[in-house]
Amino acid sequence: MVIRVYIASSSGSLAVKKHQQAVVGFLEANRINFQEVDITMQEEQRLWMYRNIPKDKQPERGNPLPPQIFNEDHYCGDYEDFFQSKENNTVSEFLRLTCHQTKTDSAS
Repeated sequence: MVIRVYIASSSGSLAVKKHQQAVVGFLEANRINFQEVDITMQEEQRLWMYRNIPKDKQPERGNPLPPQIFNEDHYCGDYEDFFQSKENNTVSEFLRLTCHQTKTDSAS
């Protein structure tokens, strides 16, 4: 299983950039394997992300903002969902991780 963080490298929004950095920084610091997917460079990935975010998580207007987090094809959530899981110390459950998905475990 692969954790995918959908980001926008050329976002003009400071809030979006900070949210992306917070998610990526946390995953790196906790040695959780993940893949960044830049939706500004990969049109098909952007469209896939939009189609696979549940309707109840879609904004009333416009498109969902990055970062959006998936484990394979399973939608985990957006930055707010991630932040809440971090505050509640439930990130592993949020990401649907198994012990084999951390760098330390897979490196042995």
